[in-house]
Amino acid sequence: MMEQLLQKYLTVAPRYTSYPTVPAWKTDEFSIEKYKERLKNSFMIGHANNEPISIYIHLPFCESLCTYCGCNTRITKNHAVETPYIQAILKEWSLYLDLFETTPVVGEIHLGGGTPTFFSSENLNMLIEGISSSAIISDHAQLSFEGHPGNTTQQHLKVLYEAGFRRASFGIQDFDEKVQKIINRHQTYEQVENVTRMARSIGFTSVNYDLIYGLPGQTLESMKSTLLKVKKLKPNRIAFYSYAHVPWLKPAQKSFDNDVLPNPEQKALLYLTGKEMLKEYGYVEVGMDHFALPGDGLLQSALNGTLNRNFMGYTNNQTHVMVGLGVSSISDAWTAFAQNEKTVESYYEAIEHDELPIIRGHIHSAEDIIIRKHIRNIICHFKTTWHKPHQQTKMIYEALSTLQDMEEDGLLELSPFELKVTQQGKHFLRNICAVLDPYFNQPMKEKNVFSSTV
Repeated sequence: MMEQLLQKYLTVAPRYTSYPTVPAWKTDEFSIEKYKERLKNSFMIGHANNEPISIYIHLPFCESLCTYCGCNTRITKNHAVETPYIQAILKEWSLYLDLFETTPVVGEIHLGGGTPTFFSSENLNMLIEGISSSAIISDHAQLSFEGHPGNTTQQHLKVLYEAGFRRASFGIQDFDEKVQKIINRHQTYEQVENVTRMARSIGFTSVNYDLIYGLPGQTLESMKSTLLKVKKLKPNRIAFYSYAHVPWLKPAQKSFDNDVLPNPEQKALLYLTGKEMLKEYGYVEVGMDHFALPGDGLLQSALNGTLNRNFMGYTNNQTHVMVGLGVSSISDAWTAFAQNEKTVESYYEAIEHDELPIIRGHIHSAEDIIIRKHIRNIICHFKTTWHKPHQQTKMIYEALSTLQDMEEDGLLELSPFELKVTQQGKHFLRNICAVLDPYFNQPMKEKNVFSSTV
């Protein structure tokens, strides 16, 4: 049965980190002034409701290129780039402060990249102090960072811990040496073990590993071996992502011959086997692609219905404002998105002119906001309802026949004004969301912008 479902639903679809997804943005209808108005409005509503904001900071520099990577990066061994970049981020932050009518309360900060631990501990401290000195950091704020196991030092961990960070995320991807060589991502088991132990001994309460299935050179046996090593280290959370092979967007992926990539059937087996092994090890599935041990805050949030998802991934911070700082970062005002310039040079140029470095965005329609809520409900809580008029939109009723087909396949259960994803349907969340997405039409499917659903 599962084999038939995989054959039927193995297609391309957005990852739904956001809605509308970036390729669907109506950039011709966007303006920075419109975005500023939406942002200020959402900020004041949130402030009135004691809702803190989130901050994502993109630190793009890496010393070497991981050829599988889909992130915005700048490869250099010149660490003189650190200080000017942090100064630019703090100036960008000051431009946002000028928009807000009161001091922001921050409930979440995440350092992503790139490789945040490319930066020295002193420079990271300067960055966090620059943010916190001009804002109120909530007593319950969640501060997290992404680090490379090969260059995250004890000093990095100490400085970040003292600044309030309690979650560390390490990009493991795969422990197999053959796979690491192909994707140019090198770290040993001993390095991962060491940095995990250091983080925990210093006081970090949550350690996350990023793992990827479907990588070039990856086999069922190599992935099983990786997961057995992960089991020994027992991270609190695991993100188990599908490798997105998009060489038309990421030229470095052209270095992979097709014969080293698992075929769709092999990739599906990697996915199903990996999920079963994680379940066997005591991990509980949280939303889409994520797993957590009992007691971890992300799982607790899923169980009590407060799980949220934004451009940073899954979070238990409930906010309608996320400020993205740095190259290519995306800011979210709930009713509008805005993305920064994608090159360091163009980013600096805007900052030097005291301008927000925004290059494009999307202003949400009323229907966008309704559908956004439904998609968030599905990928966070595995269900959604539309009993009330403000929850209803024409697209839901247009999608009913397709949803009924999915119900017959055992992916979901429909009742009047309600949709619930079944255990089997959790494998196909992206497919279910795509049915409710009016932007995801046939021409968009053929534009080569999305990865496979499994």
